[in-house]
Amino acid sequence: MTRLSPAHLGAVLTALSMLMFAVMDSMSKLLVLDYPISEALWIRYMIYALFALAMARKGGILRLARSTRPWMQAARSLLALVEGATFVVAFNYLPLADTHAIAAASPLMVVAMSAPLLGERIGLHRWLSVLAAFAGVMLIVRPGFAEISWPLFIPLLGAFLWALYQIMVRFLARDDAPETTLLWSAFVGLAAITCIAPWEFRWPDTTAWLLLGGVGLLGSLAHYALIKALDYAEASAVQPYGYTLLVFATLMGWLVFGDIPGAWTILGACIVVLSGLYTWALDQRKS
Repeated sequence: MTRLSPAHLGAVLTALSMLMFAVMDSMSKLLVLDYPISEALWIRYMIYALFALAMARKGGILRLARSTRPWMQAARSLLALVEGATFVVAFNYLPLADTHAIAAASPLMVVAMSAPLLGERIGLHRWLSVLAAFAGVMLIVRPGFAEISWPLFIPLLGAFLWALYQIMVRFLARDDAPETTLLWSAFVGLAAITCIAPWEFRWPDTTAWLLLGGVGLLGSLAHYALIKALDYAEASAVQPYGYTLLVFATLMGWLVFGDIPGAWTILGACIVVLSGLYTWALDQRKS
């Protein structure tokens, strides 16, 4: 059995994390119909904290909690919360398709920033893969901006924050273990959301508890998979696979909410998948 290279491990983990994020988002959409967003985040981060403790237990929790760059770890953890809140605000002003169209610029931002900030060498095939995937996403969401107005800058800010988050994760991976980043993500986020959530808390029913548990577990696994992916592979290398989130989200929309994808959506999804396979094949030739 052929052993996967670090680049291919990063690809598999990135796609797996996108799948889990898509399932988690579907469950979250069901939750926020009846419960505050802060409550869902609070329970999610509680489970995330327990998951982080379990993952760090073998290596020594106190030892792994020590970071070579604690201020950057704290800033990165808060960045994840702010980024999530930014997109929630965007959904109040913009159609979902337009918001996703702007957010799809994030992988391009990562590729652009990874050279000056991380010193990564960006080959032509990576640019082509990311641009092809971006074109596929445009076919899926097909934005229809009538005019440029200030709300369009909200998801653009969110896309930049998500790109910066990935750059910081990759930078911290040079010295900190993935479990260290996981611990900081969980507990800084939990501390921040605890300042808000108790004031809006509503006691969940049985179905809501199951959904909350699922969201917390999937969110924990997805973040850990992405952290590990950026530990194995360069930030620019995994970006084509990040676009699979839209493919998985479209699939979940069909399975859970009955949103049947059209021909343009299917074509766009095929382009996204092919761009990932193109990158995979070229990385295979290089390894």
